Amino acid sequence: MKKRILTLLAFGAMIMSVGAETFKVPATEQYPYYYSVDVPDGNYRVTVVLGSKKKATETCVRAENRRLFEQRVVLKKGQTQTFSFIVNKRSVDIPSYMKGGKERPASKVKIKPGEVGSFSWDDKLTLEFNGAAPCVQSITIEPDTTALTIFLCGNSTVVDQGKEPWASWGQIFPFWFNDKVAVCNVAESGLTAGTFLAQNRLEKILSMMKPGDYVFCEFGHNDEKEKGPGTGAWYHYTVNLKKFVDEVRGKGGNIIFCTPTQRRFFEGTTIRNTHGDFPAAMKAVAERENVPLIDLNASTKVLFETMGVEGSKKLLVHYKVGDFPWMQKDFADNTHFNPFGAYEVSKLVVMGLKQLNSPLVQYLRPEWQDFNPQTPDNPEDFYWPQSIYYDSRKPDGN
Repeated sequence: MKKRILTLLAFGAMIMSVGAETFKVPATEQYPYYYSVDVPDGNYRVTVVLGSKKKATETCVRAENRRLFEQRVVLKKGQTQTFSFIVNKRSVDIPSYMKGGKERPASKVKIKPGEVGSFSWDDKLTLEFNGAAPCVQSITIEPDTTALTIFLCGNSTVVDQGKEPWASWGQIFPFWFNDKVAVCNVAESGLTAGTFLAQNRLEKILSMMKPGDYVFCEFGHNDEKEKGPGTGAWYHYTVNLKKFVDEVRGKGGNIIFCTPTQRRFFEGTTIRNTHGDFPAAMKAVAERENVPLIDLNASTKVLFETMGVEGSKKLLVHYKVGDFPWMQKDFADNTHFNPFGAYEVSKLVVMGLKQLNSPLVQYLRPEWQDFNPQTPDNPEDFYWPQSIYYDSRKPDGN
């Protein structure tokens, strides 16, 4: 492996090795801190040694756009602990690849202007060390060609949201798996199944996936807003879902559908479905094509109704001026999740896998505990140290 260049985005004391190369970084007391290293597209095994000989530490480890890997590692003075996980790194470049005996030419993902320069699509693998007192002894990064990869397709409820206070279930999802699984989240805010395909995002997935890998699809929020001939739940939407099925299976992959998450739209104490026929249309394609389906539309309805009209605001971007130093106005978004909401919905996705008896459940980390949306977690107990990046603008789509 060629020598890679470590870019210091913030500060900390550590040694970082990539292949046979080792890099030393000067120490300071500022945190959170970020480290980036140039690597080609692919999956990488990251091994971190956390802790300090001089002080007690508390560290949260995330990667790329706030993708969660270790939530809260608390160690006493003198203690260290080693963790390994798989980070998928990608760029917009799509190399040529073979499918069905034919070569598909090289191309690029047509990312949106807001994605340009983000950690999700640059040439580097970026790690974030956050928390009350983060400390990293060492980091080793090495290519991993054996990990099973889960690719995520979807919109703003799935994407790795790069800035506070927004979050989606896709960026919490990697936390629940052991170091034999990588998660590659190609979702983006505002996309429909059709625009996802038109931007070559599925082509990017097909160029990277191995036989036996998985592709999850959650669409509907934005598809329902399309206007014109052929739009609606029962034509373009179902035709596009069938394209996902055929393309993924054509490469030897496994596909799983997720119905769209509910919006927080209460009528009395009951959530009203705002997605029209789109959940039913996805279920119809899943039944016809024998596609496993996770009914997030149903499970998020239970979650919202259990938490109630007021309590359910804790799942979403509902904040008042003063909740964050940078806030200039109140937020009341009933579609987009905050980190706690993303955490809860990610658990619903895992429970959906368990209900399907999916082979993926064998890769759940030992700490996993089954989740019931009728007994949600207490938001006051949720731990999420804020990153240094924030945005007061809503993500595309609603």
